[in-house]
Amino acid sequence: MTPMNALNQTIRITFEDGRVAECAPRTMIRDMMRSESNADGWPYVAALVNNDIASLGYPVEHDSEVRLLTVADAEGRPVFQRSMAFLLAKVVRELHPDAVFSVDYAVGNGLYCSFESHPGNGNGGITADQVLAIRTRMRQLVDADLPIERRKISFAEVTRRLTEAGQTDKLNLLRFRNPPRVVIHECEGFYDLAQGPLVPRTGVLEAFDLIHYAPGFVLQLPAPGEKDVAPFKDMPTLFRIFQRHKEWGRTMGVSTVGKLNEIIVDGNIGDFVKVAEALHEKNVAAIADEIHRRRDRARIILVAGPSSAGKTTFSKRLQVQLRVNGLHVSMISLDDYFFGRDGTPVDEQGKPDFEHIDAIDRRFFEEHMRKIIDGEEVELPTFDFESKQRVFRGRKIKLGRDSVLIIEGIHGLNPDLAPMVPADARFRVYVSALTQLSVDANNRIATTDNRLLRRLVRDHKYRGHSASKTMKMWPSVRRGEERWIFPFQDQADATFNSALDYEIAVLKPFAEPLLMEVTPFEREYAEARRLTAFLQNFIGMSDREVPNTSMLREYIGRSSFRY
Repeated sequence: MTPMNALNQTIRITFEDGRVAECAPRTMIRDMMRSESNADGWPYVAALVNNDIASLGYPVEHDSEVRLLTVADAEGRPVFQRSMAFLLAKVVRELHPDAVFSVDYAVGNGLYCSFESHPGNGNGGITADQVLAIRTRMRQLVDADLPIERRKISFAEVTRRLTEAGQTDKLNLLRFRNPPRVVIHECEGFYDLAQGPLVPRTGVLEAFDLIHYAPGFVLQLPAPGEKDVAPFKDMPTLFRIFQRHKEWGRTMGVSTVGKLNEIIVDGNIGDFVKVAEALHEKNVAAIADEIHRRRDRARIILVAGPSSAGKTTFSKRLQVQLRVNGLHVSMISLDDYFFGRDGTPVDEQGKPDFEHIDAIDRRFFEEHMRKIIDGEEVELPTFDFESKQRVFRGRKIKLGRDSVLIIEGIHGLNPDLAPMVPADARFRVYVSALTQLSVDANNRIATTDNRLLRRLVRDHKYRGHSASKTMKMWPSVRRGEERWIFPFQDQADATFNSALDYEIAVLKPFAEPLLMEVTPFEREYAEARRLTAFLQNFIGMSDREVPNTSMLREYIGRSSFRY
């Protein structure tokens, strides 16, 4: 009998430029490349193999279509960021083996990193000299152009190596997983569990800077599509939101996915959920109290934030707390002032740009605001998303003496929205979803992933959208956020962080089946695979512990609020 592997001695690899390479099965992508960079000088960092992202050291086993990726590609930038965090973690462990360190959240074009040199003895953070030493060592490793190897080794072996290295944050991820072999990345004796492809060599990681930002520092990177490091832009509002939540995570003793998994398995998740939800309620009440103190002036409450940050549920919970304070509250959504199909501006691809401020009929909205402030009664519109037009259903409002109006929408902080409303009549709230939870020290949970999972589940449940359709729209949503929301976040009078550190465990059973429906024939397959792999870090949990007033109910259903 002819051996099976003798039947097919070669495989065909078709590159994006039309070139076809024939090679033996399990040939690595990097061994089929003609050059290490493209015609514009961008180095290749990874590849899409049949629409699935892979490292350049990935062994291809069958006929495939391959597109090489650079940092300039949307799929390549996360590879670069993850690789930079890997290099940083290697250097921190080398120079400060006892430090508590983590890559926490994106700040502009950089990543904020927390750092504590000597945990438990009152050390408040990192010094400028220590940051300089880390940056110098990272530069040395980049100049050395060391290989970053992708390997698949036995579970026992990876456990032994991580134990010897004292990398407990990574060991905790394996506590409730038992694959026979585990994919790791290794560079000069530093090991990391693979959370996605990394660049093949440290020499690719030239464009970075480290900026001291007490009590931590910022790993500053180039802006998308740029080769040089972007100037650092301070975002104090974002920093304050995160620091408050990070301190809460330390108090609760849950700052990594491994710790969350532990309390789920131990049966203690109910208490954690109650405390997380109580923190939300406490913060909503504090904002309501501040509005009440300004009630003689602040009549218009503007609630803004990015997609799936929880603006709608926050507004409804704020309404309840304001009523506790004796105020009469009316609510409107900026979405109800959409132009509709014919009046919506288009983006660079000629598609409707619903994130643009001109998608809102501002003249009509301003007319209503003027009348409301003057004490007149107005009939509010409702935007019908099926017919894509405004309708009137007899809903009227009129502000009395002890009344306030909550306006919810992504443009709430934009000064071009209803400029005639006096500044002291406005109270502006920025809603974010910034988790303090990390996968491990150098693999953060991106707020965009948190929000995208929320939106995947909500869009399927309430709009009948497939995961592919939601992910196809997501880049446009993100561009709109960068242009119309994030630049105004520091103008807020108050901030609310809607992240719930247990929520991804709840979203997992809802999201995984949707992601599994995305096939390799679709461009969104790589993103679906990435999110599926990310969710594998979490133990899923039932939603029965989630109260009906929770932010999370806006996405998974059974909320006590009407939407």
